[in-house]
Amino acid sequence: MTSPPIQWYPGHIAKAERQLAEQLKKVDVVLEVRDARIPLATQHPQVSQWIGNKGRVLVLNRVDMIPPAVHQAWIHWFREQGEEPYFTNSNQGQGVPAVAKAVQAIGEQINQRRRDRGMLPRPVRAVVIGFPNVGKSALINRLLNRRVVESARRPGVTRQLRWVRISDQIELLDAPGVLPSKLTDQTAALKLAICDDIGEAAYDTQRVAAAFVDLLKQVAPRLTGVEVLATLDQRYGLDPTDLTGESYIAVLAEQKYRGDSERTARQILNDFRKGILGAIALELPPS
Repeated sequence: MTSPPIQWYPGHIAKAERQLAEQLKKVDVVLEVRDARIPLATQHPQVSQWIGNKGRVLVLNRVDMIPPAVHQAWIHWFREQGEEPYFTNSNQGQGVPAVAKAVQAIGEQINQRRRDRGMLPRPVRAVVIGFPNVGKSALINRLLNRRVVESARRPGVTRQLRWVRISDQIELLDAPGVLPSKLTDQTAALKLAICDDIGEAAYDTQRVAAAFVDLLKQVAPRLTGVEVLATLDQRYGLDPTDLTGESYIAVLAEQKYRGDSERTARQILNDFRKGILGAIALELPPS
């Protein structure tokens, strides 16, 4: 199936980069939020370059949407890379206190350095960045214990920069930073589209749903104890084992949705995004 490559509002990129650069100038600590279902696809290749030598806390949100064994495998993998990942379910608040503690620990180090240079300590300034829809606003609201940030479904909803005091030691920028991206990696772009972490992008729903089915077949053999393909069979009455993703959508459309492939594709993607198909990871740690 050929359709144009997935792009996420390229017209806004320059503006988004300027906004992000402005935000990053003013902060000491960056909380980088990724989607636990696709931790690598939601890593922006330029993050380390943008952050420079600032403190960074890596947050993997939606831990409730991946199997516990995959969660453990990712913890192990990130630690091997020298990183400490913090897994959260921002909607429920799970894991958020540990994130606040990590920010505070970085803040204490920064203030110790200030004292060593004869300067007064001050509240540490933090910002939350990540792709659209990965749960940045929910995390900010949890950290602040109140609903301050609009959880907008469309990307680029950034208002005036406003600092909100979390504690005596931490101030948080209440506007999440959106990572600009030209999405040169189309494999990652498809995963972002499947997980709806891409904002209102122009993408082909049927192509994305077909890619989702194909991807499930790739990860299924490595997901021990999770019968992903059986889940599709139970939910839709059609076993994907011998079909390509594209054929699966077409056959299912004929069987259940009066030949409407678009409706079929939307149904499958929505079921996945709402967790109706169960806890499914679309990426596993590189072996």
